[in-house]
This record gives sequence, C-alpha cells and structure tokens, in this order.
Amino acid sequence: MPPAGHGGRGDPGGVPPFEPEGAGSSATAAPATPAEARPGTQVPGTQMPGTQMPGDRAAGTKVPATAPRSVPRTRFSGLWVTVTLAAVVLLLLLVFILENGRTVDVAYFGFHGHLPLGVALLLAAVFGVLLVAIPGYGRIIQLRRAAKRPDRPTAGSHRRR
Repeated sequence: MPPAGHGGRGDPGGVPPFEPEGAGSSATAAPATPAEARPGTQVPGTQMPGTQMPGDRAAGTKVPATAPRSVPRTRFSGLWVTVTLAAVVLLLLLVFILENGRTVDVAYFGFHGHLPLGVALLLAAVFGVLLVAIPGYGRIIQLRRAAKRPDRPTAGSHRRR
C-alpha cells in the first residue's frame, strides 16, 4: 500500500506528493505508460469505465459534498426543547428567590402581609403577565370564532331583485 498522499486508492484526495522543481520529475505531467507510474497510482485513461474508486478523480474536478441528513422536527422534539427551557427558567427563579430572602411588608387593596422580597417581585411579575395575557387570549378566541363563521353578506352588498 502506498503511503498517504501518494495518490493511490487509499488516499482520499488522490493528490500527488509535493516535489520541488528540478527534483527530476514534473508534478504536472502524467506518466505516459503504466510502467512509468509509481506503484499504487492510477494512470489516467487506463481504468475500465465504471470502475472508478471514490478516491480516484481527475485533477481539478470537485466531488459533490453530500448534504447532512436532516431529521424532521416533531412535536415531541419541540416539547423537549420547551421543557428544557422551562426547567432553566425555573432554576433561575429559584436562585432569585433564595438570594432575595429579606422579608418586606406588602400592602394591596387593604391586605397587609410579610413576604420575602424575591417572592413579592415574582408575584408582581406573574400578575403583570396575566394582566396582558387574559385580554390577549380573549382576542384570540374572538378571532377564531370569526374565522369559523361562514361569510356573511356585509351591509350594502345584498341586492334586491
């Protein structure tokens, strides 16, 4: 077996080794006969059609790159990503609550209580999200109902005969 880089079948590139100019052979000239070729090299035009090995290719030609096989996304893969992100967020919230454990007084519409600062801030954030999400969900339901209804004639589009 020829050493790597000598253009044999075991060499994935089929590139001849570097030879400095004047070393006795021309790096660009192909051997004229199989007898002039180094052992393990392929002389252009001497192989049978259809017997080309993957490492044997003409100089200057490119081998098409095979695209990586993509795996289709599934609902379960999306769920896996969501659960992982939710676990990271919950871990960060836990750290936030534990680091902000100082007790504060909270008053809301006449209710008074003592809560850890982290819990009070977390509750404020949750109520803020709900304040925005509840009307948003109402609008989504309204739009879905409108999309399911058959088209009704609009005012002025109905003609008398």
